[in-house]
Amino acid sequence: MTVPTVADALIDRSNRLGSDPKNTNFAGGNTSAKGTATDPATGEDVELMWVKGSGGDLGTLGTNGLAILRLDRLRGLVDTYPGVEREDEMVAAFDYCLYGRGGAAPSIDTAMHGLVDATHIDHLHPDAGIAIATAVDGEELTRKIFGDSVVWVPWRRPGFQLGLDIAAIKEANPQAIGCILGGHGISAWGDTSEECESRSLQIIDTAAAYIAEHGKPEPFGPALDGYGALPEAERRAKAAALAPVIRGLASMDAPQIGHFTDADVVLDFLAHAEHPRLSELGTSCPDHFLRTKVKPMVLDLPADASIEDSIVRLKELHDEYRADYQAYYDAHATEDSPAIRGADPAIVLVPGVGMFSFGRNKQTARVAGEFYINALHVMRGAEALSTYAPISDAEKFNIEYWALEEAKLQRMPKPKSHATRVALVTGAASGIGKAIATRLAADGACVVIADLDLEKAQAAAAELGGPDVAVGVAANVADPEAVTAAMNEAVLAFGGVDLVVNNAGLSLSKSLLETTDKDWDLQHNVMAKGSFLVSQAAARVMIAQEMGGDIVYIASKNSVFAGPNNIAYSATKADQAHQVRLLAVELGEFGIKVNGINPDGVVRGSGIFAGGWGANRAKTYGIEEDELGKFYAQRTILKREVLPEHVANAAAMITGPDMTHTTGLHIPVDAGVAAAFLR
Repeated sequence: MTVPTVADALIDRSNRLGSDPKNTNFAGGNTSAKGTATDPATGEDVELMWVKGSGGDLGTLGTNGLAILRLDRLRGLVDTYPGVEREDEMVAAFDYCLYGRGGAAPSIDTAMHGLVDATHIDHLHPDAGIAIATAVDGEELTRKIFGDSVVWVPWRRPGFQLGLDIAAIKEANPQAIGCILGGHGISAWGDTSEECESRSLQIIDTAAAYIAEHGKPEPFGPALDGYGALPEAERRAKAAALAPVIRGLASMDAPQIGHFTDADVVLDFLAHAEHPRLSELGTSCPDHFLRTKVKPMVLDLPADASIEDSIVRLKELHDEYRADYQAYYDAHATEDSPAIRGADPAIVLVPGVGMFSFGRNKQTARVAGEFYINALHVMRGAEALSTYAPISDAEKFNIEYWALEEAKLQRMPKPKSHATRVALVTGAASGIGKAIATRLAADGACVVIADLDLEKAQAAAAELGGPDVAVGVAANVADPEAVTAAMNEAVLAFGGVDLVVNNAGLSLSKSLLETTDKDWDLQHNVMAKGSFLVSQAAARVMIAQEMGGDIVYIASKNSVFAGPNNIAYSATKADQAHQVRLLAVELGEFGIKVNGINPDGVVRGSGIFAGGWGANRAKTYGIEEDELGKFYAQRTILKREVLPEHVANAAAMITGPDMTHTTGLHIPVDAGVAAAFLR
């Protein structure tokens, strides 16, 4: 088999297996293939192994995600292996077995693939397989379900010794097609890529079929009175009310982004009697609890408990959770252990409502929730056949605070300036708002594109990277109910809101005598009233979170400069400008900063100018509309045209980590208009 064919076949197999959640979870498991290539340094054939590297995802794996190692060197490590107490040293030794340049870093599971005598190997984390692996009588179940075709491997932390164990078991059981790894997952092997994949699927499907046929119908116990799912509208309203509080609790040690799901599997688990016992046992598979922590925090109130009572109890439970996690750390840490990484929960379960999950970004938060759902499937399967019995807390700690895991965390890139922040920008489907949303997303924020036009808002969010980065919501800022709905969508998408930009606006260029009361009301409703409503809704969320926040008003040079023929526009901009001062004073005690930006002459890319304002201003000044940008530039001190990106720069700066002590400020972004200097 040629080198490209080996790698290509491995990628194809990995993508097929990884794209189906029944086979493995996101970024979980690894696959390998062995083959022969000609060493360019010697001209001789050399045996190689291609294996998924550290941190990759099987479903999206490409050739750059593979590590390539020389088998002779990898197998030679058996002679230098210092024993299980020092097996972490073997990961560094893998680097000396690498072949050629580039490729991914070898993972801890590399030894399993290299030491087991099989051409193709899959190691996967299927829910059905882990259900067998975490049953108290998993070894007996393995024999009952598979006979001697699949062999039980007792729990051992992933590493070199586990590779030696599996290699010995395969050698002693030549009839076996794979194994169940106690507390962990499955492995399968074959002489061809097709055979290996077929055997993996055979193990997974056989386990799932056995659970379905022989499992008891209610593995989570009888239904709990009062703990059933609330009607959809009611539970999502309750979720939106609780989300900021829960996010604040989960962010006590470090700010987190949130994710919410009311998936049936979560609601069903919480509606049954065994959920307190099972949730306390925690997850088992290392891939699960590294993302979900060893166990969730569970609200112990019925579904119809009031918001107020739920908040009081959540705060009490959070104190208990932190104390319990500290005790867990203290019980198992040694002098060589990494420092505690935070005692807040990553998963919070609310009966009748759903699950809140948290992480350093939206993808991490979403995946943590997905992993807990995997864990629920595992618990269901194990309880259906037997009793769920995950690995011990001591073993969980040894993996959670593994030196190799700590090293992986230390290699992560430095967070961007707005990482872990959720920004809601109004009027953000175009113009200045879109430029601000784009800049904040580039700086690491999760962004809610709020706009009167939902379709355009969703399209703008898709441009920024989709739901793990941005979501589009409909928002008529002049309508209190629409503002509340948009804010609720924001907190359900990302857990809360930290930064709001009041940008939505419009303008009608008319003189005093031409301006109608409808003109006046329209502009004041959108900009003055709209900014008030959005700021009010945002302040409620920020105060509940107890994480501070930023409110930014895109006002105007016209808030302080008296220009011709724009009485309604300039008056409402002056209203916005004074809201900045008023709210800065009122919200400061909550750590919420309120600042304004005064742009001028933003012609190119501006929705206001494109909507007729530009033509009217050009007529007022006696110039052609396409000359308006140059006209504005020439009347400035710097003689520079102002673009939406310049306003976005100011928004990013005033809400960034270098401006933590500034509130009540108005920043001119007008290239210098002396008549608009602030006094």
